[in-house]
Amino acid sequence: MLTALRQWLQPEGEGTWIIRASIALSGLLVLFILVLGFVFDHEPASFDVRAVARARTGSGESTPPVRGAVLTATLVEVIDRLLHKPGGYLTNDMLPPGVLMDNIPNWEWGVLVQSRDLAIAMRNDFSRSQTQSTEDPDLVKADNHLRIDSESWMFPAAESEYTEAAEALTRYLHRISAPDDPNSQFYARADNLAKYLAVVEKRLGDLSQRLGASVGTVRINTDMAGESAAERSSTAPEVVTIKTPWLQIDDVFYEARGSSWALLHFLRALEVDCASVLERKNALVSIRQIIRELEATQDMIWSPMILNGEGFGFVANHSLVMASYISRANAAVIELRMLLERG
Repeated sequence: MLTALRQWLQPEGEGTWIIRASIALSGLLVLFILVLGFVFDHEPASFDVRAVARARTGSGESTPPVRGAVLTATLVEVIDRLLHKPGGYLTNDMLPPGVLMDNIPNWEWGVLVQSRDLAIAMRNDFSRSQTQSTEDPDLVKADNHLRIDSESWMFPAAESEYTEAAEALTRYLHRISAPDDPNSQFYARADNLAKYLAVVEKRLGDLSQRLGASVGTVRINTDMAGESAAERSSTAPEVVTIKTPWLQIDDVFYEARGSSWALLHFLRALEVDCASVLERKNALVSIRQIIRELEATQDMIWSPMILNGEGFGFVANHSLVMASYISRANAAVIELRMLLERG
């Protein structure tokens, strides 16, 4: 093989060997980029939220973490895996293979949206005893740093901002874990959990609608239903046709998969930190059912591409399968929130 390559590179005329060498190097570069793209095109694995909390707080198995430690440690771990998975953070890459990839960047966006929602909930609700109480300074910093544009690659770079958010959350984690710091708290209360779940159900509802639109849906416009005095800024048709553009079908699918991955870990952590609240409301079974539905969204994808067959057609439709799991999880979230809101 080396002999054939040397013969191919032997000059047959002025400049010929330069052209052939350039072609060979270009081919090797393309091959290298393809291999890197294959290596980077993998989602991080799930993790044990209890083990992560013990590792980040330095507590042993016999010493349970304080309230809020599991959820905070889980959020830090999710951000860490978002930034340090194979290939690192790809959304803001300006060079190949990252700039040529879309599946993992959309997965990253789903994870980031859920992380932002939880950071806001921790800042506004979980860390405050009432509306008149002061905000935790580290949670304010974490929320602000997570709001940076996900595609910003310089001045500031998104990775550096999200790293600072994780560091601020880590400081909050250490403060609530310290027995001599009564000013840093996490309040595991039914109303705080219900407020967070109200945001979750809106996120899941949006994802299920966009996933279901992969084959196109025609629905009656129910935007004004249930409120006789409701008004809107402009007129809208009574029948609405929704269809996801063909080139965006896999984008929505991977965004939903990333969002479900992050939410799965957050709910596992809330099951631990809010165990007393859930037990008192007899709602542990409800949150475990949500977790089970979300676990199904993380099953192995055996197809080399996201298929978009008709609902009962010969070819599978991966978006509709994902929408089924997310819709069932969303229905369970709504029921859990209503249960928590009842006295």
